[in-house]
Amino acid sequence: MGKGDFGAFLGGFLIGGLIGAGTALLYAPQSGADTRQQIQDKSDELLQQANAELDKARARAQEILSEAQMKIDEANEEIKKRADSMREQTKKLVDEAEAKVEEVADEAAAKAQEAARSAEQTLAKEEGAAPVEA
Repeated sequence: MGKGDFGAFLGGFLIGGLIGAGTALLYAPQSGADTRQQIQDKSDELLQQANAELDKARARAQEILSEAQMKIDEANEEIKKRADSMREQTKKLVDEAEAKVEEVADEAAAKAQEAARSAEQTLAKEEGAAPVEA
């Protein structure tokens, strides 16, 4: 039952009760004191019924609020797990990239040293000098 449905129900309930009480008073003649007492009794009864319905509505609203809070907490926990997972995956990728860059840099340095030795040897041969040993 939605918010509007409950309000309509409560309004209809109260109006129906009042109409029923009025009809009963019109068709059951009695003294003024008895009529006033009957009106008071019926009013008290309707008030108790309205309060009971209000308590039920409050309890249901609290139940819905608790369920919503539980779902929010579950969603937050799932978001944290996913964020942690993504953080770990990102760190792994960065570590792999750093290792690859270091590997490529080491290979490039080795090739550069080899090229430098080769160039020195070529120069030494062209100049007629003895090749340089590394």
